[in-house]
Amino acid sequence: MKVLQTALTQIFYSVNHLKKDAKQLVGPLSPPKPKEKTMRVTRRILMLLSTMLLITAASNSALRSVTATPLPVLPNPVLYLTGTEFYTANGKNWIRYSYDVLNKSDYPADLFAAAPALPPCGLNTKSSRTWVDFFDSRGKRLYGFCALGKPADLGGIWFALEDGVIPPSYIYIELNDRQTNTKYKSNLADTTL
Repeated sequence: MKVLQTALTQIFYSVNHLKKDAKQLVGPLSPPKPKEKTMRVTRRILMLLSTMLLITAASNSALRSVTATPLPVLPNPVLYLTGTEFYTANGKNWIRYSYDVLNKSDYPADLFAAAPALPPCGLNTKSSRTWVDFFDSRGKRLYGFCALGKPADLGGIWFALEDGVIPPSYIYIELNDRQTNTKYKSNLADTTL
């Protein structure tokens, strides 16, 4: 409201200067205008300027309301090892390293909603909005998940190495929010209990 009052004061000030400047430019050659006609012109100018000011203020307010909604600030995941298990698949022995994210409840459900408008994960055209990838401490990708359906699913993530392969000392995960192009990197977590 104070901004509007200041703007209107400036408009009145500008209109008065316009009238004075017009009198100086025209000088004594033109006949003096009747006061009533001058008032009508002044009112029209004021109405025009006031309307323009209100339109500008309204559009700025609408623009601010659209851009002023910040994305929620989400924490980086806190990753920890929950255990290892041996299993056999395709005639090979493997060790699965299972992990949980301590602060998984801090993430909204829509972060893991199906996102058919985003690029698919192989043949899965309804993969989730956020993908989770495992990396060793040097940044080499080990494994990933592209179809987690809810934050609680972060409690059952894992990667596997063939039996006999020495695991990296530390690993981390990245949550890749593909809709906002934001990545959340976890701490380095052990591969041994």
